[in-house]
Amino acid sequence: MTAVDFAQARYNMVEQQVRPWDVLDQRVLDIMGSVPREAFAPQAYRNLAYADIAIPLADGQAMLHPKYEGRILQALAIGAYDNVLEIGTGSGFLTACLAALARHVRSIDVRTAFIEEAGEKLAARNIDNVTLAAADLFADGLDEGPGRYDAIAVGGALDRVPQTLRDALSIDGRLFVVIGSEPMMEAQLITRVGPQEWTTEGLFDGVLPKLENEPDERPFVF
Repeated sequence: MTAVDFAQARYNMVEQQVRPWDVLDQRVLDIMGSVPREAFAPQAYRNLAYADIAIPLADGQAMLHPKYEGRILQALAIGAYDNVLEIGTGSGFLTACLAALARHVRSIDVRTAFIEEAGEKLAARNIDNVTLAAADLFADGLDEGPGRYDAIAVGGALDRVPQTLRDALSIDGRLFVVIGSEPMMEAQLITRVGPQEWTTEGLFDGVLPKLENEPDERPFVF
């Protein structure tokens, strides 16, 4: 595909996939219409960068459907002075979109290769308000202290929300997460409304790859 073809595909993605999925925040639509998704897709899938599919990455991971990414960005309602945490860097595309909205983004992934590749792609776009780190949420935790982030985006599904993530939110901070296992998963927006109080809003049903290394805390049954 040529640059013109990609530009048309990007426009079609916004108008035919993202907007019809109730993504109406013009800032989000503008960003998704300007960040070149093909630059973050694996080379073998560049021509499918704007298709309504989850583009495969290594180790069973995937770039999310564009409509999911749009809903994530809209739900988090990121302001220009917000500090954002992303769990699961993946291709780096959503990272780039978050960075276009926020003051600063910290993005972690368990795969060093993902971090290195995303870093190169972000640098090529002159995106310099992102800090990347190879880290495991469950093994390494978060060392920034409570109340650090205005928005948190979790790029993989969980069985339950770790208290660590809830505590990492500032007051009025928002956390996007998908809870459950296939075929029953629900996207949720969790908002911290007080020092020890959070609200949860169901957003939509959708399937995401599971976030790796989540401890199995289900009770043992004989």
